[in-house]
Amino acid sequence: MKSYKVIISGGGTGGHIFPAISIANTLKKRFPDIDILFVGAEDRMEMSKVPAAGYPIVGLPVKGFDRAHLFKNMEVVSCLLKSLGRAKKTLRDFRPDIAVGVGGYASGPTLWMASSLGIPTLIQEQNSYAGVTNKLLAKKAGRICVAYEGMEKFFPKEKIVITGNPVRQDLEEASGKREEALRFFGLSPEKKTLLVVGGSLGARTINHSVQGDLDKLFASGIQVIWQTGRYYHDEALTHLKAYHGMPIWCSDFITRMDYAYAASDLVISRAGAGSISELCILKKPVILVPSPNVAEDHQTKNAMALVNQNAALMIKDSEAKEKLVGTALSLIQDDARLASLSENIHKMAHFHSAEQIVDEIVRIIERK
Repeated sequence: MKSYKVIISGGGTGGHIFPAISIANTLKKRFPDIDILFVGAEDRMEMSKVPAAGYPIVGLPVKGFDRAHLFKNMEVVSCLLKSLGRAKKTLRDFRPDIAVGVGGYASGPTLWMASSLGIPTLIQEQNSYAGVTNKLLAKKAGRICVAYEGMEKFFPKEKIVITGNPVRQDLEEASGKREEALRFFGLSPEKKTLLVVGGSLGARTINHSVQGDLDKLFASGIQVIWQTGRYYHDEALTHLKAYHGMPIWCSDFITRMDYAYAASDLVISRAGAGSISELCILKKPVILVPSPNVAEDHQTKNAMALVNQNAALMIKDSEAKEKLVGTALSLIQDDARLASLSENIHKMAHFHSAEQIVDEIVRIIERK
């Protein structure tokens, strides 16, 4: 059995971290003696999530550019230079066979230094619109694994392979768990269920849209699973005090996302690449509210890739308070439309993505 050494770099959000861990788990399953090291950003959530998944991680002091306050970027440049130095030392000490970048602040310096040291690299681009960093890194990458058609407008065509985005392993088995899922949340099998999620940290606009229309939700006869994110949970609970008896399960975080999806008839979500990949695999009708606070507005582009295939509805962040709950309530009662959205989104699913990415990683190492 061969023993490889692999660096996996990136993070910042659950959307980057969960696919990275999924790739690591698949590598470990295939090569039990493999040595895997993660490289993340010092102050981001990967520094706790990766060790919790059983892998070591090195932190870089890298930060994102502040587009609103350009004068603050002196510190960003200084952190980038330090990160390049630390990435170089980490690569020299660990001596990996390959460096894999999954997106997020840390993958830039890590893959840049890996290329300069002659270490092969692979990029996993999750979005339908490639960011500046990955476009720069692509020139020297051995392979670019993507989730959407048409990515040759960003990357060299001969390097692209469509693999989809890896999702959390438990989610691929989520369908068929509806009854136990409803029991888990204390909800009724007789009622339609709306799932509201805003990503691992929550989404202010989505939460405020729900809070502003609790009257409509209360009167509608449906039930709700509402993940607020940790920043908005107390405020949500304060609003819910006036709605005793409302069938709503509300928490800052959902530990059993497989159950949340299994229980739901309709989902309201941000348009992060990871969430979209999960929704495609699970055939979930969805209303997407793209975050306006992301680089190059890539969430809108992710959402439009589905909207153009009649596979999702999209409501702009700026229009959500006015339209979101009303649209959800009319859609959740329209069984024919739900069925059509479910079929169309499922056509865009990619299964076994982590296995395909691991195949590409092994090919690059073997070629070396």
